[in-house]
Amino acid sequence: MSGEDGELARNLGFTEAMTMGGGTMIGAGIFILPGIAAEGAGPASSLSFALAGVVALLAAISLSELATGMPIAGGSYHYVNRALGSFFGSIVGWGMWTGLMFASAFYMIGFGQYLVAPVALLDGRLFVVLLGLLGLAFLIGVNYLGTEESSTFQNVMIGAETAVIIVYLAVGFFYVDSANLEPFAPTGVSGIIATTGLVFVTFLGFEIIATVAEEVENPGKNIPLTMILSVVLVSLLYVVVMIVSTGIVPFDELGGSLVPVSDVAEVSMGTAGVVAIVTAAVIAAISSSNSSILAAARVVFAMGRDNLMNDWLNATHSRFRTPHRAVVATGAVTALLIAAGLQVGAIIELLAEVASFSFLVAYSLVHVSVVVIRRADPDEYDPAFEIPSPLYPGVPIAGIVLSVAIITQMAPVVIAIGCGIVALGAAWYLGYVRYRDIDESLMGEAIVGEPTETGSPERYRVVVPVANPETQKNLLRLAAVNAHTHPGEADPEIVAVNVVKVPNQTALEQNVQFEEERIETQRQLLDSAREAAADLDVDLRTRAIVGRDIGRTILTVLDEENADHVVLGWRGQHRDREKVFGSTVDPVLKRAPCEVSIVNLEKGEIGSPVALAGPGPHAPIAARRAAEFATLSGTKPTLLNAQQPTDDDDIDPVDVGESMIDEVAREAGLEPGSYDSEVIIADDIQSAILENIGDYDTVSAGVSEKSGVSKILYGSIAEKVESHAKDNVVMIRGPYDTNRSVREAVAERLAD
Repeated sequence: MSGEDGELARNLGFTEAMTMGGGTMIGAGIFILPGIAAEGAGPASSLSFALAGVVALLAAISLSELATGMPIAGGSYHYVNRALGSFFGSIVGWGMWTGLMFASAFYMIGFGQYLVAPVALLDGRLFVVLLGLLGLAFLIGVNYLGTEESSTFQNVMIGAETAVIIVYLAVGFFYVDSANLEPFAPTGVSGIIATTGLVFVTFLGFEIIATVAEEVENPGKNIPLTMILSVVLVSLLYVVVMIVSTGIVPFDELGGSLVPVSDVAEVSMGTAGVVAIVTAAVIAAISSSNSSILAAARVVFAMGRDNLMNDWLNATHSRFRTPHRAVVATGAVTALLIAAGLQVGAIIELLAEVASFSFLVAYSLVHVSVVVIRRADPDEYDPAFEIPSPLYPGVPIAGIVLSVAIITQMAPVVIAIGCGIVALGAAWYLGYVRYRDIDESLMGEAIVGEPTETGSPERYRVVVPVANPETQKNLLRLAAVNAHTHPGEADPEIVAVNVVKVPNQTALEQNVQFEEERIETQRQLLDSAREAAADLDVDLRTRAIVGRDIGRTILTVLDEENADHVVLGWRGQHRDREKVFGSTVDPVLKRAPCEVSIVNLEKGEIGSPVALAGPGPHAPIAARRAAEFATLSGTKPTLLNAQQPTDDDDIDPVDVGESMIDEVAREAGLEPGSYDSEVIIADDIQSAILENIGDYDTVSAGVSEKSGVSKILYGSIAEKVESHAKDNVVMIRGPYDTNRSVREAVAERLAD
């Protein structure tokens, strides 16, 4: 199955994207770089971080436009390859892959340094390198096996290290001695710029957001917001860290330390602070290196997708469904770089600067790509975020100039290695790529320009997630009859969706390419849906999506399709106390922005439908749904209401029930005579309703509300119907427009 036949689920919300971007940048660099930076620029190293942040911000702005215009896995590599062609694509692809490996080795050396320093029995490079290799082996194993818990573990690690840094700054502020900040710039402007190239490695995290752009929810908003916000916040954080660190420990002393933040913490926080910093540094190194390995494997895949890399390296493990060969290859090269620390004294500075060099080259070409793609204006390019007119083309021009300026100030050995990596990419193109790749760069179109086209009319749309060939035809029938009741200027449409779930370590598009057996099953399922729809006289479109969370993927589809209704199949079984309908259905029921029908068709045929016509807000929709279903069996729906007897002679419970039924029918848009009414009078309303619905084949009921009379009288009844009815049950919820509490709103935003 080709990449064009499948889609990637947008399961990464604001929090996840910020964690991937900002969390990675806050990572190990904040514990390792202060000493090296202080040695290179003194207290003015804070300006080096600020300048690096400016360069990263310019790149983030350009990448935000590209990522929202072409949200495809691969990040900078993909955009350069598309805009400038496979020659430059090869250079950037190899540069990003090697840059990420150099960065991962840098983090693992720092991991070893922070573990060795506090233990008196351990000393020397051998232990640092050995511990770095052991940490790398652990991460390679995690990424090879594809544990589901790794992303949650990553979030916890980033939260812990950030908390430690905040405490470090809050306490350290009171220990700053202004005398230590003099002289402020002992190495002058050249030292500040040279140090900028060294510390730029810590700003690579925002690139990861672009690398997974195709998986980000609401990309037009979340991609630019998370990329730009993460760069700004991390830049400010690093500036403050350097001022506090050099203000507590003189920069010449700090520059000679392998564990600079630990040395500062010893002065301001004592032994407890040192323990906390060492722990956080170890966590940060693991977290940052893990992110780099994940990103490196995705770059390799993106190159393979474009025929710039051999398919052998792109293979997905048959059992773990992870890019195991790319992971092992990345790990092997990274291990060699770590082992080089046995011979190279300044290995950590070298690793950091080479990684920075690779990405500065990549970002320079990214800025060029923005200009080329804007000029070419291809049909598929429709960015939700554009560089504002006053800043264009200033942003890409400034980005190129600053990147080149920083590169020129790097050490000769770094420039030599960096140019060697560029030469490797060029040689790879000449020796491998140009014989296999059809170059589709936009350079030609950029010279003459291309027109754009547009959109389609709005139509009533029903989304039907399908997973079971035995039940999907009935779900499509119910969706079709619902769609037929909403004719408009554009014909109504059904969208059948199937989601294949994959582990976190696997790039989603990689799964589309290589999970042949499961993807073929998905294809057959959707073909079957199309065949079923052919008899229903309704337009049907299918979507095959690869995602990590089925419920959240369905929610994303509902947003993208601007759906009016979603029809979900359900087996009629409780999972546990925390989940009413299950981990897939519950999130959709709670957060879908449209009508929701949860369908359990035990009989298969609709037969005689009945709707509970109570005071709940979803009762009119349940009545309307019962009327739609009745058309399938050629019957009338029955609207059922229950009342308790009263001692008041002026109140007739039957009249009250009939009035309520008529009101529900009116709100549902049902004409008089198109439905039957039944009013039950009983002391025990719940038992009476459960007894009477046994006379019908299909029960339609609104789901429970959180509070109020409707839950007491009818919400709990709906729950009983859902759990005890033996025939067809359809649980209904209207559009999600209820008011949220502050607590719910905060929780929902964090969930996004």
